[in-house]
Amino acid sequence: MKSFDDRVAVITGAGSGIGRALALSLAGRGAQLAISDVDDRGLAETVGLVKRAGAREVRSDHLDVADRAAFTAYAAAVAEQFGRVNLVVNNAGVALAGDLEDLEYADMDWIMGINFWGVVHGTKEFLPHLIASGDGHLVNISSLFGLVSMPGQSMYNAAKYAVRGMSEAVREEMLVAGHPVGVTVVHPGGIKTAIARNARYSAKEDGAESARFFDQKLARMTPEKAAGIILKGVETDKARVLVGIDAHAVHHLAKLLGSRYQDVFADRAKRIAPTKVV
Repeated sequence: MKSFDDRVAVITGAGSGIGRALALSLAGRGAQLAISDVDDRGLAETVGLVKRAGAREVRSDHLDVADRAAFTAYAAAVAEQFGRVNLVVNNAGVALAGDLEDLEYADMDWIMGINFWGVVHGTKEFLPHLIASGDGHLVNISSLFGLVSMPGQSMYNAAKYAVRGMSEAVREEMLVAGHPVGVTVVHPGGIKTAIARNARYSAKEDGAESARFFDQKLARMTPEKAAGIILKGVETDKARVLVGIDAHAVHHLAKLLGSRYQDVFADRAKRIAPTKVV
């Protein structure tokens, strides 16, 4: 996709963070927008911002991406309103921290419903419209933790690895079928968003301290810069986009070490991770 001008772009999780930054950037490049979130207040703020940025047309919806029936109806309504869909960014995501033995099944279902099934829903429901557009592109947001695993992030890792695997297979399917749809999987490192502050934690995790640690030590890049890197990846039809120096460094270190990276990361986590609640 060489230009976003007059393209119809769908973005989930657009109420803040990377989703909002993508919406703002695309609005400034002449795109028509269909944006959604479960955060109605944040979504309304994004609507105001993109309108001031010059968005040609904006549709906003309260959408729980884990709700399959709701997503099916949403995709149909977007396609009917705009007549086509050119770009889909499955961005909505949440976090869950804690050792697997300490996690509750309800929280595990919650994160998989949003981070994995939400991306599956967005991919499957919009893929026919992307194909029909003749100039479609699918962007699925995975994570650095979709390339390497981290202690205390087992279910987040599981969801993000699954997004990567599913998306790469879909890209191959588009190539085999000769469909005019690009597929990009994005692996951000630490981005300055509210994901850690809005996360769920096991009973043994100090959620406030973990969020502070993420915000102060790990979140290095602004959402606006991340959005620029992602859209550049779409313009150049990249299959994989790593966002941030930390993402590149950790990914390449893990490739260099092979499976031994797990021992190195575990040792590092013992040294720097926030203390657990006893």
